[in-house]
Amino acid sequence: MKRRSDEEISAPLYEYDAAVRSQYGCFAGVDEAGRGPLCGPVCVAACILDPENPVFGINDSKKLTEKKREALFDEIIEKALAYKIVFVGPEIIDRDNILNATMGGMKQAVEELDIVPNLVLVDGNRTPAGLLVPAQPVVKGDATSASIGAASVLAKVSRDRYMLELDRQYPQYQLAKHKGYPTKLHYELIAQYGIQPFYRRSFLKKQGYWPENGK
Repeated sequence: MKRRSDEEISAPLYEYDAAVRSQYGCFAGVDEAGRGPLCGPVCVAACILDPENPVFGINDSKKLTEKKREALFDEIIEKALAYKIVFVGPEIIDRDNILNATMGGMKQAVEELDIVPNLVLVDGNRTPAGLLVPAQPVVKGDATSASIGAASVLAKVSRDRYMLELDRQYPQYQLAKHKGYPTKLHYELIAQYGIQPFYRRSFLKKQGYWPENGK
C-alpha cells in the first residue's frame, strides 16, 4: 500500500477549515494536552492558521511520532498567523478541578491571541464560558480541523518539553518515561520518593492514593 503524503493526510482537515472560513472568516482552533496525568500542568493552545501558507502533515497529535510532532511544532510556530500557549498548574487544577482549569486555560489562550477571531473551534464536546467570540465544540476535532490539529500539536509538544525539564530537575520520578501519567512504575516512584509541589493532590486523593511520606 502506498504511503500517504503529508499533504494527502492534511487535505481533509484543510477542506474542513476552508468550509468554516467561508462562513465565518478568521477563526481559531483550540485544544489541550495533559488532562489525565498525576502531575504537571495541563497545557492549552489556540492557533489561527494561514490558509495561504499551509502546514502539511497536521493531524491528531496522538497519531504522530514524537519526531514528527517536533517538526510540525516548529513549522506551525513559523507559519501561523497567531498562536498562544498557556500552562495551567497543579495548584489551579486542585482548586478549580481539571475541567474548569482546562476551560479557563482555553479562555485565556483565546483572549491573548494577537488576532481576534470571529469564531473559536474547540476540540471536544464543550466550550469555555465567558468567551467574547462565538465558539463551537468539535468532537475529535484534532482529526477533523487543521486549526484544532495544529493547536493539538502545540499543546502536546509544549507539555512534553515541560515534563522533560521537570525530569532533569527530579530524575528519580522518571518523568521523561511516563510524562506524569498514572502507570504502575509512576505510583511506585511516588511511594518511594513522596509527593512534590508539581503533583496534583486532588488526582491522588480521588484515586485513594496518598503516600504516608507525601510532602
